[in-house]
Amino acid sequence: MLRGRRADAGDRHEKIVRMKAFFAEDEMRQIKISWRALTLATIFSAPAFAADDAYKAKNPAAALELPRIEVIGTTPLPGVGLPLKQVPSNVQVSSGKDIGQQKTLGLADYLEQNLGSVNINQGQDNPFQPDVNFRGFTASPLLGTPQGISVFMDGVRVNEAFGDLVNWDLIPQSAISSIQLNPGSNPVFGLNTLGGALAIYTKSGFQHPGERLQLLGGSFGRRSVEFDLGGHGEVADYFITGNVFKEDGWREHSSSDVKQLFAKFGAETEFADLDVSFLFADNRLEGVQALPLSMLGNPRQAYTWPDITTNKLNFVNVKASHFFTPENLLAGNVYYRGLKTTGFNSNVNDRFDPLAGGNTAFNDSSSAKTDTYGASLQYTYLGNIGGKKNQFVLGASIDAGRTNFRQFEQAADFTADRGTVAIADFAISTDVETKNRYLGIYFSDTLSLSDAWSMTLSGRENRARIDIRDNSGLDPALNGSNEYSRFNPAVGISFAPRKSLTTYASYSEGLRAPSPVELTCADPDAPCKLPNNFLADPPLKPVTSKTIEAGLRGELASQLGYSAAVFRTDLEDDIQFVSSGGALNSGFFQNVGNTRREGVELGLSSKLGSLGLSLRYSYIKATFRSPFSLHSPNNSSADANGDIAIQPGNRIAGIPLHTIKLRADYAFNEQLSLGMNVYTAGKQYARGDENNRDASGQIPGFTVLGVDGRYQFAKAWRAFIKVTNLTDRKYDSFGVLGENFFRGAGQTFDATLAGPEQFRTRGAPRGVWVGIEYQGGALN
Repeated sequence: MLRGRRADAGDRHEKIVRMKAFFAEDEMRQIKISWRALTLATIFSAPAFAADDAYKAKNPAAALELPRIEVIGTTPLPGVGLPLKQVPSNVQVSSGKDIGQQKTLGLADYLEQNLGSVNINQGQDNPFQPDVNFRGFTASPLLGTPQGISVFMDGVRVNEAFGDLVNWDLIPQSAISSIQLNPGSNPVFGLNTLGGALAIYTKSGFQHPGERLQLLGGSFGRRSVEFDLGGHGEVADYFITGNVFKEDGWREHSSSDVKQLFAKFGAETEFADLDVSFLFADNRLEGVQALPLSMLGNPRQAYTWPDITTNKLNFVNVKASHFFTPENLLAGNVYYRGLKTTGFNSNVNDRFDPLAGGNTAFNDSSSAKTDTYGASLQYTYLGNIGGKKNQFVLGASIDAGRTNFRQFEQAADFTADRGTVAIADFAISTDVETKNRYLGIYFSDTLSLSDAWSMTLSGRENRARIDIRDNSGLDPALNGSNEYSRFNPAVGISFAPRKSLTTYASYSEGLRAPSPVELTCADPDAPCKLPNNFLADPPLKPVTSKTIEAGLRGELASQLGYSAAVFRTDLEDDIQFVSSGGALNSGFFQNVGNTRREGVELGLSSKLGSLGLSLRYSYIKATFRSPFSLHSPNNSSADANGDIAIQPGNRIAGIPLHTIKLRADYAFNEQLSLGMNVYTAGKQYARGDENNRDASGQIPGFTVLGVDGRYQFAKAWRAFIKVTNLTDRKYDSFGVLGENFFRGAGQTFDATLAGPEQFRTRGAPRGVWVGIEYQGGALN
């Protein structure tokens, strides 16, 4: 069927044949499938592949085609896509089969282990709450982290309306058919696409018929049950997957309880397609903060606790498309996301006076109920222009969100193990309503200038309106509106003189509007505690990005794939969260002038008989380009006022210069296979050390090794093992400068001994998990 997410080649060919007969076009009757027919065959494309052996046996003409053709989605709403040779960027693609084989904990874990220019900061030490960095830009579930990557799931932007956050625990890995990481500031993908856009495509019953059941258990009290069920008839199909996951966590007070259910129901006619999908999640995540260096002798302990986040999601997406002729396609979607997030956080009272006494801690309780809804409409024209093959896309989207946010504060004291005990009732500190409305009109046109040359021109007009209203009646100065608009262009050119070589170059621009969280927490004289105490602060400027990229890719002797890219992204009026000292989560958002991310990406992949190899190297230099003063009192080089001077060339925190990733798979026979991941990350600076001069120095680099194995012991049954950090390496993935209040006897609270330290989050020790999997019907 015409299911381009990773469609079966025979079904695609059958669909094309029926379209040929219906429209009676001579060009489409030819034995060798034309460029136009190929792109039609990959509607809703993530990667698509040419005929497999079974298909070739039934369709001899397929032998005339290329053995493998990748098609890349180039718009937010899944569409026809482009052959890889016409894409002017270093796009990275992975299939659901690749992800499932490695048994990674979640999508973020897979991205770090396998895709170039990706690294993770574990600020909370909960595996479902990482900061995912790509080319020095971040997609994070944590307030206080400026967001620079847009994330889409079946065409729906899943950056949350409140804070532009990305909740990785709300993306079920078992539902993923393929992912596509698009680098650069591609304007077509809209707001937040400063450094890249991640497109996620989900499974369907046509692609994944059959049933699957997986049971897993092992280290850190981790246990999970996961299932798939898919099938189809002539016209309709269905796919359902669910996951129940529980873990105690390797650190104290860091448990996870994740429940996810995804279902998709679809129907197809000759030239129309309809999908209705539903995602439900009910998750409880307990995190712990980074530890000061003086406490890392016992890295399993918590700095303070509890720190609990719950996410409850209901997400409905209706997606449809219709071919009016082989050259005219109309597609669209409507969606609704209802998310309720609650938080309970323990915090140090950094204004505690030892002489006056009082409470040593605060408990903060928050609730954010967000309703997001939107729609997209996209038209694709595949007709020639001036006798040249061409693809033109015109689209429009609206994303609107409403959040009701309430926060309460409660005086508390610390126990001997740094938990909190309330000594007063909760009192409301914030009650606001925020509204977001994002409008976009975009186009993209790819013209084949010749068999080797193609050019892509695209652009998007973005309009953002953010309204904030105080519901308490106590803070009327909060009331207000902020509007941002900008047209962002892009142009790219690719040259493929032969099948084994494609070269390209591109230029693109992007925009990020400040989120409601940032707009109300921008005053250095009144820092906020996250989740957030909303204040009447001055507005922030929007962030604009400009990216240039050039590279090449290809295959040598059909055995060795290679890629290389150089890039530079310059940001104007970049926004950073600036720590104010004292409590680790206290600070404010600030425009810091210009910043830059530049680097090199290299990739090699090979298939040598039973051995598959993949190697990726990234060099990313993320720097400030404008001088400014930053309040960072815990930095050893701070002046008497607690300020540090940032100079052009100082590196941005949390981004290692070098990362190297090696993946190897070896099949001993049809039953037994073994995989290995080696991940190396270089040194990085801690947050608060933006001038790169703190006496504690950088967070050291590290190398970790993981293995995974599978044994097929019966036709539908296999056992598997997953081992992370095989050598039990001690390493740290994140650092921040703060004030340690727990220097008393037994690491108890003592404000008289409080002092600055570098805090770090230690990577998890060796973990071993084993499982069993039943899979009937077609394999994933």
